Amino acid sequence: MTPTTLLAIVLGVSAASLAVAWALARWVLRKDDGTPEMRAISDPIREGAKGFLHTQYGTIAKLAGFVTVLLFVLYAFVRKVSPNDPVGTVTLALFTAAAFVLGALCSGLAGYTGMWVSVRSNIRAASAARRSGNEAIQVALRGGAVSGLMVVALSLLGVGGLYALLYAVYPESFIGKIPLMIVGYGFGASFVALFAQLGGGIYTKAADVGADLVGKVEAGIPEDDPRNPAVIADLVGDNVGDCAGRGADLFESTAAENIGAMILGATLAFGAKQSDGAPAIVAPIAFILFPLVARAFGLVASIVGILKVKAASEEEDPMKSLNRGFAWTVALALIGFLVATRWLLYTPAAPQAWWHFALCGVVGIMTSWAFVWITQYYTEYRYRPVQMIANASTTGHATNIIAGVSVGLESTALPTLVISTAIIAAYKLGTTSGLVNAGGQPIAGLFGTAVATMGMLATAAFILAMDTFGPIADNAGGIAEMSGQPPEVRHKTDRLDAVGNTTKALTKGYAVGSAALAAFLLFSAYMDEVGAYMGKAFDSVNIAIPEVFVGGLLGAMLVFLFSAWAIQAVGKAAQSIITEVRRQFRERPGIMEGTEKPDYSQCVTIVTQAALKEMVRPGLLVVGMPIAVGVLFRFLGSWSGRPLLGAETVASLLMIGTIGGILMGNFLNNSGGSWDNAKKYIEMGNLGGKGSAAHKAAVTGDTVGDPFKDTAGPSLHVLVKLLSTITLVLAPLFLA
Repeated sequence: MTPTTLLAIVLGVSAASLAVAWALARWVLRKDDGTPEMRAISDPIREGAKGFLHTQYGTIAKLAGFVTVLLFVLYAFVRKVSPNDPVGTVTLALFTAAAFVLGALCSGLAGYTGMWVSVRSNIRAASAARRSGNEAIQVALRGGAVSGLMVVALSLLGVGGLYALLYAVYPESFIGKIPLMIVGYGFGASFVALFAQLGGGIYTKAADVGADLVGKVEAGIPEDDPRNPAVIADLVGDNVGDCAGRGADLFESTAAENIGAMILGATLAFGAKQSDGAPAIVAPIAFILFPLVARAFGLVASIVGILKVKAASEEEDPMKSLNRGFAWTVALALIGFLVATRWLLYTPAAPQAWWHFALCGVVGIMTSWAFVWITQYYTEYRYRPVQMIANASTTGHATNIIAGVSVGLESTALPTLVISTAIIAAYKLGTTSGLVNAGGQPIAGLFGTAVATMGMLATAAFILAMDTFGPIADNAGGIAEMSGQPPEVRHKTDRLDAVGNTTKALTKGYAVGSAALAAFLLFSAYMDEVGAYMGKAFDSVNIAIPEVFVGGLLGAMLVFLFSAWAIQAVGKAAQSIITEVRRQFRERPGIMEGTEKPDYSQCVTIVTQAALKEMVRPGLLVVGMPIAVGVLFRFLGSWSGRPLLGAETVASLLMIGTIGGILMGNFLNNSGGSWDNAKKYIEMGNLGGKGSAAHKAAVTGDTVGDPFKDTAGPSLHVLVKLLSTITLVLAPLFLA
């Protein structure tokens, strides 16, 4: 196989997937947009989401512009020049800065496109529910699929396009160095993802907390009641947080993992030797481009799965039709993975290597299933943890909080065991593949973990489609409720909403699982990159060195401080909304009587300003911490004659920060999700039902859990990967 053939497949599938996304968007937009009463609700949601994202992306663009200039200056004038640099100093600085800009632009485009379609799909799903529950399911999922396909296809197109461009410019012997020149793309994607997820998460939960505490608890009105001044802001938040934010999150996941796996593939391809010293891999380009080809096959599998979603009958649980589509996606992804590994990773010097790597992919796919199941166990009302929290609510607010915290802490154990098993299994499969270095030592272990990560992300497009299905269905339910639709329509949208809550919780489990596997992959890529620039192996970090230990301590602290600031931001923004809703109820009594319309726009404006203001501090903390630590200890190392001290200290920060971020993310996601569903369990008529003392305690727990599961938790997924991409990009800067 030639590089041109492989790149043509990658870029062709990416372009075809974007065409399918466009066709699905056209299909959704051709559906009718409901009654005038429905449009009176959906139009403010659309305008509010559009206004927030325009303002948010303006802020992100200014920050990204500053970072672009900083990157160029650091690479061109501060970084120590190495004889192992892939290209000249200024050229490398230009390519890194340009890749950062392209990654940021594509990440923003992916998130914005997903939101643009979702705020037009919500009313069409609500309108479709007037005719058929099956049609409503298809509208909501295909609306979400536009985001899923756009995210993965744009990520693949960006990385593949950059590689193709540099391959056309530089000679054949340069193919192994190209991944080092495009690491800025992953950093740009991660940078936008952090602020998009953080800002969207602050917005959605500040609005939700304000609407719930004053509307449900104080005024005693139902959820999505049109009398609640914060209800439109709440529905806007579903789109900017769960659609745009999660889209940018998974975009940077796929982009960063692709680049990290390509770096490890290049290291293996040129490092594997036969006993006589001859290269063991005759086509290094196959190992380098394998991650992109495998991702392309996963896109095809996801498209088929999305088109297969159709309810067998009007009475069938919508989750069953989604599960059938997911089963198609997993089955086809497995077949595609087997084909890709046999085609690209077979080498006569180690004929058994390809099926070892195929099994690594199976490990990744099984890990994703395990994370989804564990999340389901800890967050669904059918199982012990949620029912325990609901029962604790009968004795008051404090016991509800205690039970929820304990469930969240407990929920970190099983995922840790699963991810540990997956990493060791994939590593061992790689080391026993038969690929060795010139000294006869196995060297394919790290690439095995990279292939496992590729397997876990093979279904990413379908997973994101299910995730975006959630806020579309939630909005559809709100539109149906607020526009006064008949009970049978509301019943269909309620079923969609219930399934949407499940899919959102499950995809959070998938996201944190992929972040965990990806973090190890990217950490390994960082070690390989430092070794490439130093011209010698960099394969261990001695945490017994005081400076390196301090780096790890700072990494753990970063996770806790970031989480604190993110949750604090929601609290501050929510206070502004609560004050405004109380003011409107007090000064305009006609709102509660139904004779006066609330001022929805004022709440939207307040929460927009608050979210954008509060997202900057925690975001800059994450970006600045590894840079400050690396540069500081680089100069200390230079002064004391230890040229690797900066790189080792950052490696320690990355390692411990990653471990802390994964555990904290699991705790926040699952405690928040279990509090939410404990409230829903009581609202179904259990333990006294709505309005009971248990329900009021459960609402308090749900409110506490909101910033956990929708702001700090999802933002930690991005933090874990952003730390890795920052260190990948700035690794040369940390070498004395």
